[in-house]
Amino acid sequence: MPGAPLKPMLAMTGPLPAGAGWAYEFKWDGVRALADIAAGRPRLYARSGVEITTAYPELIMLGEQIDDALLDGEVVLFDPGGRPSFTALAERMHVRDPAKAARLAATVPVTYMIFDLLRLRGEDLTGWPYSRRREALDGLGLGAARWAVPPVFFDGPATYEAAGEHGLEGVMAKQVGAAYRPGVRSPDWVKVKLEVTGDFVVGGWRPGARKIGGLLIGVPGADGRLIYRGRVGGGIGAALERELLRELEPLRATGAPFSGDVPREDARGAIWVTPRVVVEVKYGQRTPDGRLRFPRVLRLRPDKPAEEVDDAS
Repeated sequence: MPGAPLKPMLAMTGPLPAGAGWAYEFKWDGVRALADIAAGRPRLYARSGVEITTAYPELIMLGEQIDDALLDGEVVLFDPGGRPSFTALAERMHVRDPAKAARLAATVPVTYMIFDLLRLRGEDLTGWPYSRRREALDGLGLGAARWAVPPVFFDGPATYEAAGEHGLEGVMAKQVGAAYRPGVRSPDWVKVKLEVTGDFVVGGWRPGARKIGGLLIGVPGADGRLIYRGRVGGGIGAALERELLRELEPLRATGAPFSGDVPREDARGAIWVTPRVVVEVKYGQRTPDGRLRFPRVLRLRPDKPAEEVDDAS
């Protein structure tokens, strides 16, 4: 992975764990980022490994508080009501022009929510248990206008209820004795969403009354082709349709990227694409063969590579 010191640890999706061995944090609706600070100079890396330092100049001063550390956290953009807005953040995440990034930092600044400490003054902490890493992180006293160390709690149901009251995405439960496992989707971390959502890869779309009447989505199978999870048309407003077309049009392909048969009524008139675009979908339940019931597109996930999507993501 170019540049990045390691791949971030990932969580499983599941019900809220209970017991003395768990700690709970709020789940922030933003973009995962590692901050690698050396000699007081931070370099930020997205989950994909791409360096994103230029996009967030308001975080450069973080190096004045700690000169050598590797931090894990979430870049979040809060709306005027104090709630994370992924839609607003989307304007920031792909900026690579320093002048434009500086203008946006002044008008729509982000906040770096730091939740883990992986290296401190040359010492690798990934083998430490979560509780010890968290204690060391809290001991650094990091905090300023544009970054913070959010609190950790030990009452799961109360944390979940508070997340709902504040309009947050959900809760992260972490085993207090667990080491940090770079690049691993581990049951030691469980993300509990306030609504049933999942990330899926777009394999094509069907035109309708508008240019996109519905997306044909799936998850990567063992052979690299998509396993069909259904057609979703709800939630695609004019703005999202424009975003989708901008991403999908250059990816047009001659054949379906799905490993099995797509139902004839879904495949009729479909425009197939190379499966690279990821969307987050809200849905009710699943049919016995894994198809989504009552699906609705929530947003694009430009921060997530298609190969990292699975039914647990």
